[in-house]
Amino acid sequence: MSNHNQADKTPTPRYKPYKGAAGGWGALISVTQAWLTSDNALKNIRTMLKTNQNGGFDCPGCAWGDSPESGMVKFCENGAKAVNWEATKRRVDAAFFAKHSVTALLEQSDYWLEYQGRLTEPMVYDAVSDRYQPISWDNAFKLIARHLTSLTTPDQAEFYTSGRASNEAAYLYQLFVRAYGTNNFPDCSNMCHEASGVALSQSVGVGKGTVTFDDFEHADAIFVWGQNPGTNHPRMLEPLREAVQRGAQVVCINPLKERGLERFQHPQHPIEMLTNGDRPTNTAYFRPALGGDMAMMRGMAKFLLQWEREAQAQQAPSVFDHDFLNEHTGGVLDYLASIDDTPWEQIVEQSGLPMGEIELAAKMYLKANNVIMCWAMGITQHRHSVATIQEIANLMLLRGNIGRPGAGLCPVRGHSNVQGDRTMGINERPPVFLLDALEKRFQFKVPRSNGHNVVEAIHAMLDGRAKVFIGLGGNFAQATPDSPRTAEALRNCALTVQISTKLNRSHLMHGKDALILPCLGRTDIDLQAEGPQAVTVEDSFSMVHASNGQLQPLSREMRSEPAIIAGIAAATLGNHPVDWNWLIADYRRIRDLIADTLPGFKDFNQRLEHPGGFYLGNSAAERRWNTASARANFKANLLPMDLVNERVRATGQVPDLILQSMRSHDQYNTTIYGLDDRYRGVRGQREVVFVNEADIIRLGFQPGQKADLIAIWDDGRERRVNGFTLLAFDIPAGQAAAYYPEVNPLVPLESVGAGSHTPTSKFVAIRLERSAQSNRIA
Repeated sequence: MSNHNQADKTPTPRYKPYKGAAGGWGALISVTQAWLTSDNALKNIRTMLKTNQNGGFDCPGCAWGDSPESGMVKFCENGAKAVNWEATKRRVDAAFFAKHSVTALLEQSDYWLEYQGRLTEPMVYDAVSDRYQPISWDNAFKLIARHLTSLTTPDQAEFYTSGRASNEAAYLYQLFVRAYGTNNFPDCSNMCHEASGVALSQSVGVGKGTVTFDDFEHADAIFVWGQNPGTNHPRMLEPLREAVQRGAQVVCINPLKERGLERFQHPQHPIEMLTNGDRPTNTAYFRPALGGDMAMMRGMAKFLLQWEREAQAQQAPSVFDHDFLNEHTGGVLDYLASIDDTPWEQIVEQSGLPMGEIELAAKMYLKANNVIMCWAMGITQHRHSVATIQEIANLMLLRGNIGRPGAGLCPVRGHSNVQGDRTMGINERPPVFLLDALEKRFQFKVPRSNGHNVVEAIHAMLDGRAKVFIGLGGNFAQATPDSPRTAEALRNCALTVQISTKLNRSHLMHGKDALILPCLGRTDIDLQAEGPQAVTVEDSFSMVHASNGQLQPLSREMRSEPAIIAGIAAATLGNHPVDWNWLIADYRRIRDLIADTLPGFKDFNQRLEHPGGFYLGNSAAERRWNTASARANFKANLLPMDLVNERVRATGQVPDLILQSMRSHDQYNTTIYGLDDRYRGVRGQREVVFVNEADIIRLGFQPGQKADLIAIWDDGRERRVNGFTLLAFDIPAGQAAAYYPEVNPLVPLESVGAGSHTPTSKFVAIRLERSAQSNRIA
């Protein structure tokens, strides 16, 4: 069977607990397999060596920053998978769509759809044949312009952005959309780190992390909250294990025992590989209840306050940094009162940890002079995520751990430029300074009212208030919660437009009119009128650097994202407020506009010539607080009275389990590279649910049996996924975990974070039923 049809093979599902270290030979074998199945092996080996190198391209995977050290290999296992997945010779062209109807494609898996290859020409949906057919770029742009200009108000259109988009594409996109007349910018960040931006903006005045890569070398302790870097940010494992080796505390807080957070074998260290050695990546591992992280933090703060009072009574050195508190912060007395008002009984019950473990974590924090706290979606995708992240900031402020070397806040972003997109103005609630700058520079009336985030956009499409959806990258239909309702929302549109590199399910959940517009990827050479172009991205450490594609595109019909945006804008607005085609002839012109309107980008083009790019800066890292009080703010939030949503309680049902969604090791976001999850021992399957063995028995099942998962919510809708194999796993009692996006149908659209609107994908109340599908022991 050819590689092109490899996705048609049905692997034998297997489950065998994994006992090795993260990385190592398994990572090298996985990289080799991805390389060989790309159908472009010889070119791709050269291409991978250009990943994250000066003059090369930025990895299309995660947003972890690059080590300042030079080296031939600067990519991880999952970065190599991302490169090979994008840089394939397989094509999805007119002949492919002539062979496959949309109805037939709907029967295929997400893995199969993307495996078919790169989209190579613009396509329009034909309802009569139920197939996509070729369309010229000019006619595609005219179709979009006709729909946009016929709307009653610009607010009837939704403009989605994926974190893959470059700074140049994102800036053009927001400029076009605001010139068109709306702030409807549903964005992938709404579903991941929105809570981080909201919380940190209120606490320290900037919605980004305050650390740089160099800070990890000087930290005495690194706390990793709700994050699995072994799968989602593998390059982070190296600074973690180096910290352990030099004697720093690395404290991991995660309900699941993730292999990358335990031990790591570096695939680029020959001695480790030949001797099969490995190194620990933590010095302590805590496993709180789902949603119990804030209670654990409050307990740590309660111990610190106790020790501070004891130190004062004994006239011993202070636990708190009083100079920092007096000079830089506000609200500390209210926060300390809230600590006193929080009883230990509530802390212990909600955290799921005994008091002794909380005390141990507090001692580790106290012992360290310089502390970094990292977190990801295990923290951000809860109802009380904003309050939880502000509790992280509170802990750090007590001891002055913001704004000095080796210390600070580190939200670890997901997709490679999700932070840059927000910096460029992809924001449904834009800051006034941005709107003022755009209005002054481009001389048009900028819309001032807030637009729609992802959840609001879905509601608007369902209600008929939004009629056009344009997706700049991503896979909106699969990435979003309440999947059947999202599909209904997209199908309710008069027009859907997907700007994409590969086929995915969003192309099949289409509006009455629908377009697929094939764009260049990060690995492709971007040739415009003035020559090859570089784009830029911003990583989690606010470093901005250039990315230069290395491979010839598979088709002349593929266009860059900036070129596609410019084509839509020119067809819709003419040359208002800029000459769009002139801008994209040379992306330096776009960067000049960025420099004119966004802080931190002065002399953008000149600074970009520096190897490794440049640091945007961070006001909080400099102890300048862009808050109303001009101080860092303690936030005295109450612990939730009940982690379980009142709309779950209203049903009168007691949940069997609390479910979190997560990625497998063979995927990135909605992109499925394969059907294995090496570090969790799963092979050839994705419809599995990880459950404590005692819970499986308690609920009347046996490991390896199949069950249907049903969400508990009080709106009368049935949210169910069928035929999931129960795998006995080392997970705390009462919890369950399963893969995203397969369990997205279980997340109610209305279940969102307070203040963030982020779907609560890490806390879903479910019950189990025996599956009608035949049982099979995995």
